[in-house]
Amino acid sequence: MNAGRTARDRARAELTQEIKNEARRQLAVDGAQKLSLRSVARALGMVSSAIYRYFPSRDDLLTALIIDAYNAVGDAAEQAAVGETPREKWIAVYHAVREWARANPHEYALIYGSPIPGYQAPQDTVVAAARAPLALLGILGEGELKPAFAGPPLPKGLAAQLDAREFARELSSETVNRAIVAWSQLFGMLTFELFGQFVGSVDPADEFFAHAAEQMADFVGLTRNVSNR
Repeated sequence: MNAGRTARDRARAELTQEIKNEARRQLAVDGAQKLSLRSVARALGMVSSAIYRYFPSRDDLLTALIIDAYNAVGDAAEQAAVGETPREKWIAVYHAVREWARANPHEYALIYGSPIPGYQAPQDTVVAAARAPLALLGILGEGELKPAFAGPPLPKGLAAQLDAREFARELSSETVNRAIVAWSQLFGMLTFELFGQFVGSVDPADEFFAHAAEQMADFVGLTRNVSNR
């Protein structure tokens, strides 16, 4: 009986993966707005009613794809967070996230592109979505930070938002604020690169990206070694 359940579980897992793979293929061709369970079932030779046993709705399928994408970029960030110094780790994470985005532009667009009309991401996506930014915040908690400039004080409303956060409580609100600025700047660069907004300025963007990653490391207060200068 256990062997039978294991075989059924394995078969279900394999078909679930096939459904998600086909859905990703259709995302690349038609975009998220046109994704439907019927079209995925048809492409896999399944009757429409059968696919609902795996994903009760299109939104359930989208949520599974979104979680997979967030976990993939989270894996890339966490695996890259190695090096002798926090600064080296920070730079490595920046480059690893870029490599993932360039290799998976449609998954990137799914999680960081335009909102999908009619779809609202559930709370289930939050843990996976937090992995990559938490990898950067973890690096900032490894040593003493020396901000390149003091900067203006946090506005009262922003300070209250940051003081009420439930993550990275070991870091100051000012440090977390700089990390969020750097994080949003990273994905701004990636969006510009993937969607062709650097054409005519810094395309290809390899040297620009590397330089910006160094600048953001300075911005968050990660000190330079002599070899970094």
